[in-house]
Amino acid sequence: MSLIRAKEVEGYREIVGKDNGELKLLTFGVLSLAPGDRYDGQTGEEEKVLILLEGSMRVEVSGKVFTGKRNSVFSDRATAVYLPVGEHFSVINDGTSEMKAGICGTPATKRYQSFQVQPDEVFARVVGKDNWQREVHDIVVKNAEGRVQSIIVGETFNQAGMWSSFPPHKHDHYIPDVEANMEEVYFYQLNPKQGFGVQAVYTDDRSVDEAFRVTHGDTFLVSRGYHPVCAAGGYQLYYLWMMAGPVDRVMIPHDDLAHAWVK
Repeated sequence: MSLIRAKEVEGYREIVGKDNGELKLLTFGVLSLAPGDRYDGQTGEEEKVLILLEGSMRVEVSGKVFTGKRNSVFSDRATAVYLPVGEHFSVINDGTSEMKAGICGTPATKRYQSFQVQPDEVFARVVGKDNWQREVHDIVVKNAEGRVQSIIVGETFNQAGMWSSFPPHKHDHYIPDVEANMEEVYFYQLNPKQGFGVQAVYTDDRSVDEAFRVTHGDTFLVSRGYHPVCAAGGYQLYYLWMMAGPVDRVMIPHDDLAHAWVK
């Protein structure tokens, strides 16, 4: 489990590369463009999902053009673009303020068509109750069945003092209909930005048992273990989450039985 601290970089910042030493399937980076700037990239041997975090964008891929606007992750639902394996793509900031996007990737062997997920196509749901209630937005999940190979992408919103990924759950072993085997990456945003949250991670045998103070723009790698997260008092906490696994494309979290009673 690794926490990678925020760093402001113009252009593309690779945060989780192919040789990160912990994850085998996921890559992630953040693209920051000033008004009028352009970024040209290649998907290579990965399928990728670009999620607009703020600003205005124009994405060109596969001979298609996709556009989107978002004031912030806390004010608007996401716009996302699926970028197929083996494609050149361009991202242009066509607005008047800074544009930021997250780019998630995982290896793929099948080539699908590029597509866009509009804000009204994001599936929003309230999960949990009491002080572990949160809002989860599925961006590229069930709606993308048959249109992507492996990648799963969504967003979670914690109100101040609230928990998510709770009851603590894990997904690091393949047990049919009980638990999926999926790597995961979290990318955090806080409102206001000076806020923080607490990210815990632990295993049944407690060979891993840690807690991290996470701040705006940090990234956390989840290779194994239970991984609940809490927002500090007074601050909204958001995280973009991406998942991929070696077996199949399913979301079956396995709750820690010691805490499953809260349901």
